[in-house]
Amino acid sequence: MIRINQLKLPVDHEPEAILKKAARLLKITPEEIRDFKIRRRSLDARKKPDLYYSYTVDVTLTRESAVLHKVKSPQISSVRDERYRFPVPGQQVLKNPPVIVGTGPAGLFCGLMLARNGYCPVLLEQGDNVDKRRQQVDRFWKDGTLNPRSNVQFGEGGAGTFSDGKLNTLVKDTYMRNTLVLELFHEFGADAGILYDSKPHVGTDVLAEIVKSMRQEIERLGGSVRFGSQMTDIRIENGNVCGVLVKSDRGEEVISTQTLVLAVGHSARDTFEMLLQHGVPMDPKSFAVGLRIQHPQRLIDLSQYGRTESKKLGAASYKLTCQTAEGRGVYSFCMCPGGYVVDSSSEAGKLAVNGMSYHARAGENANSALIVTVTPKDFPDAGPLGGIAFQRRLEERAFKAADGKIPLQLYKDYCDKRISKEAGDVEPQICGRWEFGDVRSLMPESLNMALMEAMGNFGRMIHGFDRPDSILAGIESRTSSPVRIWRNETLESEICGLYPCGEGAGYAGGITSAAMDGIKVAEAIACRFKPLR
Repeated sequence: MIRINQLKLPVDHEPEAILKKAARLLKITPEEIRDFKIRRRSLDARKKPDLYYSYTVDVTLTRESAVLHKVKSPQISSVRDERYRFPVPGQQVLKNPPVIVGTGPAGLFCGLMLARNGYCPVLLEQGDNVDKRRQQVDRFWKDGTLNPRSNVQFGEGGAGTFSDGKLNTLVKDTYMRNTLVLELFHEFGADAGILYDSKPHVGTDVLAEIVKSMRQEIERLGGSVRFGSQMTDIRIENGNVCGVLVKSDRGEEVISTQTLVLAVGHSARDTFEMLLQHGVPMDPKSFAVGLRIQHPQRLIDLSQYGRTESKKLGAASYKLTCQTAEGRGVYSFCMCPGGYVVDSSSEAGKLAVNGMSYHARAGENANSALIVTVTPKDFPDAGPLGGIAFQRRLEERAFKAADGKIPLQLYKDYCDKRISKEAGDVEPQICGRWEFGDVRSLMPESLNMALMEAMGNFGRMIHGFDRPDSILAGIESRTSSPVRIWRNETLESEICGLYPCGEGAGYAGGITSAAMDGIKVAEAIACRFKPLR
């Protein structure tokens, strides 16, 4: 197979132009290409408003060696088609099916891989299935009725279900797990473009249907998924997991298992507290907190594309970073083109926000979190759960700032410590109840100062980013897990058979990396145990 890198074409090119240019670069006719696949597509905006796509494509020919001998170019090389391979099963006998706690990307992908290889996993989810969950979330956004067990954070698909559905990651793909994750998302309903776009996304509306299809596949293959089933404790004998205590509408029961995957997500605070009581080793982890900012999407399009008409390209995104004079890192996070700021609270009397986009990214505003790094030195408590105490303190302030609604403040008023009275030219795009409040009071002043210092830099990177009427909302406190649960080279905790997994355990930072870690844990289980069927 021959790979062509940096094949450039105008963004408005016709589909057949890729094949024709590939043939031209190889000095052959298009008819001589037996097979053709796009591996990667990225946008080259260095000469905006003249925009180009840069492609990496793989082609299969009947006489590849002769073509490679004739064509000498650093753009063109011979490659092998590498594929993901699940490990050969181990020989240890499983007494009971593996239990996976959580149906976010880590839990779903772990469950799918185990189900496809005969391990019949049992998935426990304290929230509801995605259809019922969406109804509960819509009601919460409308009237503030919070279900603490099924909300934006908890339920089928995890917190990522109500997000932009970004599928990019910085994790190296040495074992083809990233490739597999994208292929599986495509298999269960995502557009083919996610297989090669440099910034793939699916959107919350499409993602909800994908996770449902994945769950149905797990059940078809002999696994089971139990919603409304909260793990409240674990059973341990002689340093080994032997079961879990589960609470549901049917009461309490113990499910026996010697293999327990904790894919609980970054907001499973009660689970972290329970694990600490059992002496499960964990450490506080640095993360970041901040505020959501909204701008007109056309402002971002103009900056990134050099034009405001961008239907073919879709809404533009950005990524901004800054190091302050005092050494704090400030950066944009979870940028949602054409998206909405959403109330993502999961505890009574506390409020947190996140960003969300639908597949079309057709909203009027762009939003992202502007977050500032915090370390255990910033936490009020020195123990492993100090980061949770820090998060809760911020979320309590956010809840009080606007009587339980999302507090908003225009950027200039935030700088001047003045509560806003009305919006400027930027109209809030919010899922959830909101009102103007004292956003400046939510974070420690050192973090506010860091954010304002960074905003000056960001305004030079994107003209108008620091406009006075850009809208701030808070608090963005759930950027990643505040703990890391220790695991060894076999991916187990100090307690044998306990597998910390995904973002909540501190080993991932987004949908794709969490899914990859779920696959990794499934591999570790398979390497030890025989399938059940």
